Amino acid sequence: MTAIKTALRELLVSAPREALPMTYQQVASALSLTPPRTIGQVTQSLEQLMREDATQDKPFMAALVVSRRGEGLPAAGFFELAVALGRFPADRALHEVAYHAEFQRAASERSQHQS
Repeated sequence: MTAIKTALRELLVSAPREALPMTYQQVASALSLTPPRTIGQVTQSLEQLMREDATQDKPFMAALVVSRRGEGLPAAGFFELAVALGRFPADRALHEVAYHAEFQRAASERSQHQS
């Protein structure tokens, strides 16, 4: 799983800006993940990235990945973990605004890696 997590971070940092956000399925395909549980592998790796980013007080790179069905938002697990890590407010009504701010921070963090 560490290899997937490392490849995932590299993918999110190096993907063209216009390719973002990516869906979980696009990430699974880009990383050439094979069944079973390709989306599960992606979400598990994204959660590991979120924990690392929280520990290092960095933006969540996982904010760059969204659900195909989620109207341009990550799946519920992203928000649950963001709240648990103390990054997002517990009030679900505030999650979408918090997500968009986190997405912008992650996009800015990427540009620092690319320069």
